Amino acid sequence: MKNRWVIPDIHGCAKTLKTLIEQQIKPSKNDELFFLGDYIDRGPDAKGVIDYIRNMQEDKYNIRLLLGNHEDYCIQAVHAEKNRKKILGLKKANLIRKEWEKHGGKETQESFGLKNLKDFPSDYLKWMKKLEPYIELEDCILVHAGLNFDIKDPFEDVRAMLWLRDFKVKPEKIQNKTVIHGHVPVSLEFIDMTLKSDHYDFIDLDNGVYMENRGGFGNLCALELNSKELVVQSNMDF
Repeated sequence: MKNRWVIPDIHGCAKTLKTLIEQQIKPSKNDELFFLGDYIDRGPDAKGVIDYIRNMQEDKYNIRLLLGNHEDYCIQAVHAEKNRKKILGLKKANLIRKEWEKHGGKETQESFGLKNLKDFPSDYLKWMKKLEPYIELEDCILVHAGLNFDIKDPFEDVRAMLWLRDFKVKPEKIQNKTVIHGHVPVSLEFIDMTLKSDHYDFIDLDNGVYMENRGGFGNLCALELNSKELVVQSNMDF
């Protein structure tokens, strides 16, 4: 049976990702790899993370990729920068860029060696724009942040899939499948508890890989869906 690995928020930690993949998961090209978004920001090498994943795609690994809110931030910030208009001879401030930079966008720009955000490489933007909002499998729903169960069809609210921080699963709306997501960092203890208990209809795999010196956090996790094996890789980038 092929393995099905789910990997959450990497946040610019390219060395950590490489170590997780090559020394722990060691996937074959028959295995499936699902990434939950947030490849960029906060960590030192966003470009390296994307390059590593793109190289795996070129090598014909079986990969599917979700869009995270940080990629959404980046796309919006670059678009706003390219479309800034002058008012009384002065260019209007790019407020989206300022917000993005507060949440790790500065580190991403540095990893690409950018002096002007308008020069963000177009092929990387195209790659981000092709990322999926969610993935439905036979036993679970993979999404970056969560689903809006307050509306009739949770799959219609794409913004919630990227940005939602709290939700209560209504199983009947998703055929009683488990929601697997990232976005909000939780402790290893909590992740382990949700995997071992039958009382949870969601699994949050984000352990806050960028969180240094915080007990129970700061690792990149991977979950094998068939066996429910959790692999934990400590941060190699900081």
